[in-house]
Amino acid sequence: MDAHESRDLRLTREIARRDGAVITKSLKYRLYPFVLGRAEGVRLWDPDGNEYLDWMGCGGAVPAGYGHPEVRDAAIAAIDKEYAHPLVCYIHEPAVELAEKLVDLFPGDFDKKVWFGVSGSDAMDYLAKVVPVASGRPRIVSFIGAFHGMTIGSGAISGHGALSTPIPGGHITKAPYPNPYRCTWGPCDPQECSLRCLDFLRTELLTNVSPADETAAIFAESIQSDSGEIVPPDNYFPALRELCDEHGIWLVFDEIKTAFGRTGRMFGFEHFGIQADAVGLAKPLGGGFPLSAVVGRSAILEVDIYTAYTLGGHPVSCTTSLAFMEVMQREDLAGNAVDVGGYLKEKLLEMKRSHPLMGDVRGKGLLLGVELVTDQQTREPATTDAHRLAYRCFELGLILLAFGNVMEITPPLTITRGDADEALAIFERALADIEAGRFDDSKLDGLH
Repeated sequence: MDAHESRDLRLTREIARRDGAVITKSLKYRLYPFVLGRAEGVRLWDPDGNEYLDWMGCGGAVPAGYGHPEVRDAAIAAIDKEYAHPLVCYIHEPAVELAEKLVDLFPGDFDKKVWFGVSGSDAMDYLAKVVPVASGRPRIVSFIGAFHGMTIGSGAISGHGALSTPIPGGHITKAPYPNPYRCTWGPCDPQECSLRCLDFLRTELLTNVSPADETAAIFAESIQSDSGEIVPPDNYFPALRELCDEHGIWLVFDEIKTAFGRTGRMFGFEHFGIQADAVGLAKPLGGGFPLSAVVGRSAILEVDIYTAYTLGGHPVSCTTSLAFMEVMQREDLAGNAVDVGGYLKEKLLEMKRSHPLMGDVRGKGLLLGVELVTDQQTREPATTDAHRLAYRCFELGLILLAFGNVMEITPPLTITRGDADEALAIFERALADIEAGRFDDSKLDGLH
């Protein structure tokens, strides 16, 4: 009997039916009919009591694991004490303390300020608004494949295919992001891929499309996560930083998913030995609660543009953020990301040798991607197989996401090597089933 069919899923199916009846599909990216009952550590249970290992980690938003006692206790205490207050109208200490912490953590010997919101989308939207005003230059350059958010402003600076509806952004130019596995310029050495992308940006885009003296900032992700965990070659961002400095252009990073230990460093851009002028933060920032922030040069953030949200910088979220940061540093979650992430990557690369569906394994720390292909030589994307694999993993007790043809691995940063071994066994069994054609495609009907 199929593993999925052998489980009791009566409550799960009924709640899924109710969800389909009342919640719009525009809110959903569903690869399988999982319903959350409860969560603890790196494990999830559905309402019927079935257990799952979590390789998704709420999209990177629960870095200390589900229900970490210190984060949970901080949330309860904050609810009892402050509940909800609009930072826009008056001051509360958790926001002040968190802002002080972020200013200390963000590298750079210059005056800094902090802005608070609710989601990564509003953080990047805010930056897209203030940067042109602060610089006096009207244009922005961002990257093909970037996913900066769902608002009009953050969507405009994105270059991701999922944001397919028309979004105004005539002042925004998209540049090629260096992807060594699928270089825009054809097969080449990773360092050459970087140089070609940079040369096109310099000689074509900043000359003829978005003139350098009209360009306020370049927006980038240190690792393009939603486009498939694309890690640029080491020489790219240092050269881009030099180009920005040459023309007085700010370099702004979207660290929504990559900050706070996920890649093994506090911020992803630190892997490349460079300085950012401003950074957008969210997902792990709240320790599992809704919170976003922008940290950057005062010259960027101290502009006369009123941008505030009633529940931005919520006292409960600021309190849980502070608790998470204490846990992160005391338990060395960044170090664990390096250790377990490196272990996972090594094992996946070993697995790749015997599984032709696996084309590439990449990432840093616990932000990993496995790209699926129909042929390792032609590298034709195997997108449908990625959806099949996600579903089959769900059936066997492993939760993870697929973006296009890339399986994304972003577990809580508390995951152990033992957890990793258990998940790897499920992943390989599911992979073998898909490669052997042991999957009923009708299961995918009505999903995505």
